[in-house]
Amino acid sequence: MLQATYDRLMRAAAHRHANYWLALISFIESSVFPIPPDTMLIPMVLADRRNAWRAAGICTAASVLGGLAGYAIGALLYEAVGLPLLEFYGYAEKFAAFTAQYNEWGAWIVFGAGITPFPYKVITIASGVTHLDLAIFVIASVLARGIRFYLVAALCWRFGPAVQKTIEKNLGLWTTAAFLLLVGGFALVKYLG
Repeated sequence: MLQATYDRLMRAAAHRHANYWLALISFIESSVFPIPPDTMLIPMVLADRRNAWRAAGICTAASVLGGLAGYAIGALLYEAVGLPLLEFYGYAEKFAAFTAQYNEWGAWIVFGAGITPFPYKVITIASGVTHLDLAIFVIASVLARGIRFYLVAALCWRFGPAVQKTIEKNLGLWTTAAFLLLVGGFALVKYLG
């Protein structure tokens, strides 16, 4: 099943509308979608290495815009749903303390989540909930997502065939590792929250 999905992604990566799909996946991954854009970026660069920098740019721009959508979700839904629940259960003061601490380290939190496999969407929504300074959020997001996607593109561009062989040979292992990182990220957020 994994091999069939990989083969389908490789075919889609060479499709004439691949850039649009990459932008869409990058956008929605930053706020609600569980699958990272790397799953489309890597095959796109491997399918046409001349497109590496453009694909990384598309990923970065769409991901930051999606991060702003996640920020809006956190900011808008918190007032309507989150705050009344916190007040009802008597946690409003504790959340205020958490917000102050989050905003003190916000740039590093956003940067760390943006550059690593940690679920970026969790941080985009949390940044909206805590009303992290929007300029700090955007700058940290652009830097982190840019570094991440351009690094992935550069590695695939430089080591294309070798990377492709490694992925194909260890597809099950890579998928399991990505899944464990995703689950571990959610567990860490729950533990810290």
